[in-house]
Amino acid sequence: MKDFLLRGIVVLFLSSSTCFSIFGQGAIDPGELGGQVNIISTAVPFLGIAPDSRAGGMGNAGVASTPDVNSQHWNPAKFAFIDGNMGVAMSYTPWLRKLVNDINMYYLTGFMRIDEMQVVSGSLRYFTLGDITFRTSQEDIGYQVKPNEFALDLAYSRLLSEYFSGAVAFRYIRSDLFQGFSEHGELSAGNSFAADLAFYFRSNTNLFGSNSEISSGINISNIGSKISYDGFDKQFIPTNMRLGVGVSTELDAYNAVSFSLDLNKLLVPTPGLSIAEDGEIFYPDTYRDMSVTKAMFRSFSDAPGGFKEEMQEISYALGAEYWYDQQFAIRAGYFHEHENKGNRKHFTAGIGLKFNMLTLDASYIIPVVQNNPLANTIRFTLGIDLDQMKK
Repeated sequence: MKDFLLRGIVVLFLSSSTCFSIFGQGAIDPGELGGQVNIISTAVPFLGIAPDSRAGGMGNAGVASTPDVNSQHWNPAKFAFIDGNMGVAMSYTPWLRKLVNDINMYYLTGFMRIDEMQVVSGSLRYFTLGDITFRTSQEDIGYQVKPNEFALDLAYSRLLSEYFSGAVAFRYIRSDLFQGFSEHGELSAGNSFAADLAFYFRSNTNLFGSNSEISSGINISNIGSKISYDGFDKQFIPTNMRLGVGVSTELDAYNAVSFSLDLNKLLVPTPGLSIAEDGEIFYPDTYRDMSVTKAMFRSFSDAPGGFKEEMQEISYALGAEYWYDQQFAIRAGYFHEHENKGNRKHFTAGIGLKFNMLTLDASYIIPVVQNNPLANTIRFTLGIDLDQMKK
């Protein structure tokens, strides 16, 4: 039986967005932060976890990489350029194994081509926090629950020109963290509806005498309603803007390499700083009352530290991939988040094997920061080419 407080701490590491208010922990303690750390808070941070092994092995870079069956999370507009007519993939990620052993992410995604111009796709992401025991006192025997969250997506992508595509995705999000348990009142599952708007560009070129392809992409994801667990306190979901560029080159008939760079910025308010009469610095919750649309635009200029802090809110991901004969892949990457905004800094590595109709991928996280709860995280993905299966 595990203590609920430990689970609250666990969720803080799910992404750069933290959920202090969800777990009743109040405002951030300025004494602990030293007046520097100012982490952006959102609900349902599981939406920011990389769900598949290919991008996971490339430092979480995927908005401008070459299209694959897992493009739904990174940039659904890539599906318009994907080879094939149908495909599905399943991914499994045991999460934060250094802290607990029963938090898991499951991801199912697939696409189907309508014609040469149009593709529909969908995905289901399920996140479970294992077993949690709520207690109101040390003598209380406890109330055991199984918190879980999931998101269900449906997307439509279309070629807009020979080199350019666009996509829209619609998402239903459900977060059931308390399953009706509350010491001071009734809490229910939180629900939200959101949408993504994405674009992708790619063009053939010649680099150093080799056939190459350059690409770029943008995905503004999770544009949606706030989420509430008690009907009163409404929290932002992690609306995010992801920009990226990529290049892939065929070295010869058997060898190919690609490189990707992603930049990420949360489009939600940065907690402001206030000073009490006694001189104590604290972080008020008044910014939560802002509308979603206003928050998206204000997020580029609302950091109390000015332009310097705004730049700290941009995380970046670098990824590289090598393919031999389109059958064996080696991947590597690096993800960087400023220490004042979450301090996720880690290298990644991954491999891929492609058979006639199956693709197997695995990735591994190597943290830069010591005692990082993401250490030794492994992701697994199985892809199925339904065109080959039909043949």
